[in-house]
Amino acid sequence: MLEKILGILQPEKSFDLVCRNTEIAGRRCALLFVDGMIKDEVMEKMLEYFLKLAPSVWEDVPDMQSFTRRIIPYVEVADEDRLEAACTAILSGNLGLFIEGFSACALVDVRTYPVRGVEEPEKDKVLRGSRDGFVETVVFNTALIRRRIRDPKLVMSIQSAGESSHTDIVVCYMEDRADLELVGRIKERISHIQVQGLTMSQESLAEALISTKWHNPFPKTRYTERPDTASAALLEGRIVVLVDNSPSAMILPSGIFDFFREADDYYFPPITGTYLRITRIVIFLLTLFLTPLWLLLVEHSQWIPPWLAFIGVSEPNGVPILAQLLVLEFAVDGLRMASTNTPSIMSNSLSIIGALLLGDFAVQSGWFVPETILYAAFTAIANYAQPSLELGFAFKFARLGLLILTGCFGLWGFLGG
Repeated sequence: MLEKILGILQPEKSFDLVCRNTEIAGRRCALLFVDGMIKDEVMEKMLEYFLKLAPSVWEDVPDMQSFTRRIIPYVEVADEDRLEAACTAILSGNLGLFIEGFSACALVDVRTYPVRGVEEPEKDKVLRGSRDGFVETVVFNTALIRRRIRDPKLVMSIQSAGESSHTDIVVCYMEDRADLELVGRIKERISHIQVQGLTMSQESLAEALISTKWHNPFPKTRYTERPDTASAALLEGRIVVLVDNSPSAMILPSGIFDFFREADDYYFPPITGTYLRITRIVIFLLTLFLTPLWLLLVEHSQWIPPWLAFIGVSEPNGVPILAQLLVLEFAVDGLRMASTNTPSIMSNSLSIIGALLLGDFAVQSGWFVPETILYAAFTAIANYAQPSLELGFAFKFARLGLLILTGCFGLWGFLGG
């Protein structure tokens, strides 16, 4: 079996694939592993133990299954006689042990991955509550959930997807609360995913789990990087999907109002949490309707009552209001992308330059009127009042469409949009 696996993996072409030949109780054997993905101290102790074994040990060990059960002093160990499964396990970080005369190999789970600390996510911060968050290692993420829900009804089923990546996917659910029919459909769709890999994000998985039209910008599932949020969703009967190499958990099913939830809503008294959620919804609706409605009133100033005369344009210029609003929408996105790709040492300079370009200089040059900058700035800030980036972009696309319809067709365009 070793020769066949060496022919598939070809360690002579990859420096990080290590094949160590040795002997155990007078019988030739080989260790195959990926350098940097195993615990060296554990492997050294196992080698010391194997070198002390006497040749008589083979009298009661006819096959690899007996060897793994009786001889290997480790908890997470299994025998494997399938070539593809053994190759995938070794590339995942398991230690492969091959012994002369045995048709199977032993897979010892001594994996260790480079991983960052369990710290509070940058996006899902709270004023009160736990400060831990999911990381890129799926085993750590399941442990964070299991620590909060110590119930035997909590099921964590693991599968893999991706013809090249073989990414681990864990489906978590409460057996007595979740929709088991939905759980079955999710597992079936995961098993039939036809992709090369899930190395970059979970969007390929979301597309496979929830079929929808490509031009629909609204999110299909809710994401969170907080273990307490995922645990609360499980206790509500929802399904949580974890993907290895991703710090985000998918929560299924999800409704539109679920995207307005935050952990702070549950760490404060009920009346405070309700107020925060209602405020979040109202502000987010303003991001959709504020600039189109203001554009409609500016173009039909006779509709503005006297007590609201201050919302009009004080000093009109030659640039149409619709064009100003559209340019500002794209300018804000440009600044956001620039801030993401700017080194931290230059972030303050970028903020000052952006404020000057979109503020005083833009007004003095006659590109914009102050009112358009005010309403566009409010919309840009309010767009981040809710935790879902996907929903924020969906409402942005809807706002752009409503702006164009209102600018082209007036009241009928606004009502139709």
